Amino acid sequence: MNIHEFQAKEILRRYGVPVLAGGVAHTPEEAAAVARKLGGTVVVKAQIHAGGRGKAGGVKVVPSPEAAADFARGLLGKPLVTHQTGPEGRVVRRVLIESGCEIARELYLGVVVDRATGRASVIASPEGGVEIEEVAAKSPEKIFHESIDPLIGFAPYQGRRLAFRLGLPKDLVNKAAAFIANVARAFQESDAAMVEINPLVVTRTGELVALDAKVSLDDNALFRHADLREYRDEHEEDPRETAAAKHELSYIALSGNIGCMVNGAGLAMATMDIVKYAGGEPANFLDVGGGANTEKVREAFRILLSDTSVKAIFINVFGGILRCDVFAEGVVEAARQVGLGVPLVVRMEGTNVQRGKEILAASGLAIESAADMAEGARLAVAAAKRVRA
Repeated sequence: MNIHEFQAKEILRRYGVPVLAGGVAHTPEEAAAVARKLGGTVVVKAQIHAGGRGKAGGVKVVPSPEAAADFARGLLGKPLVTHQTGPEGRVVRRVLIESGCEIARELYLGVVVDRATGRASVIASPEGGVEIEEVAAKSPEKIFHESIDPLIGFAPYQGRRLAFRLGLPKDLVNKAAAFIANVARAFQESDAAMVEINPLVVTRTGELVALDAKVSLDDNALFRHADLREYRDEHEEDPRETAAAKHELSYIALSGNIGCMVNGAGLAMATMDIVKYAGGEPANFLDVGGGANTEKVREAFRILLSDTSVKAIFINVFGGILRCDVFAEGVVEAARQVGLGVPLVVRMEGTNVQRGKEILAASGLAIESAADMAEGARLAVAAAKRVRA
């Protein structure tokens, strides 16, 4: 689950990570009030779930409350288009107003899960303010890693080692080590998937401050964090993904036109691969799970058909815990209830597969049955091309 910058900073503040004083505003008048309370030069930042806000004109340093209100007025209620939002952009519903600060240096700090080791890893770079992917491509020697041992946590010596590698002066080394340790603790105790501070700044007075912050939380761990669940902003999420979550379906929207419905994450990945191999483009990742029933299948259909780019649906099911005949009954009932307006291709294998195929054949619905995954993908791609033509 992604959250806004101001929410990320609330989490970091709980763990002793220094952030600038600020407040959130939903109207230009509120923006002026927050700026007046802070006093002096302030920074107004659009709050959306996307990076690149500064380059897109969503961040500005302003000298007065009136200027803060004027800039907020130009943002609120309007879409902000960045390189991460796509051409449609994201509507700005709130802005963050923060105190200004005098910056001496900009650094990068992040914590992510290293897939190679299965451990959390702290990443730091002296190239702050630049996207870490760009640094990795152009100057990989400027990226430093410290793996976190799950038994002992982030050790003080690791923080000091990163501080020295970042070229910080000796009088800041211990302060930086404590800063990094607190960020690592925030990552672990919040069950985050990622914490990124870019830039982490050194001020002219020798303070370390998280000038920007991005936090992504692990959805699977939110049951442990009732307070963090409240940070969800459904305005920032794909409504299809939100609907899927309510029915315990795993759904991720993609950019293709073949709607895929599968039981099992591994099979879903394989299905998307074979659709690509057949010359098509998957419109989604959709795993209905092993315990799918008619209601789940019906909602899955609704979600797939709500995507106007879907020109054909490919159902690929392996009947183990979920018997093929039970799934077939669910498919037939759901298709009748929802109203199937695009070609449907079904490939089933496993428990009671023959009975499942008989149910589909006797339904009277225009369902194409495939003998295997490859044939199913080819039929779905061909059907989508016919619809498009």
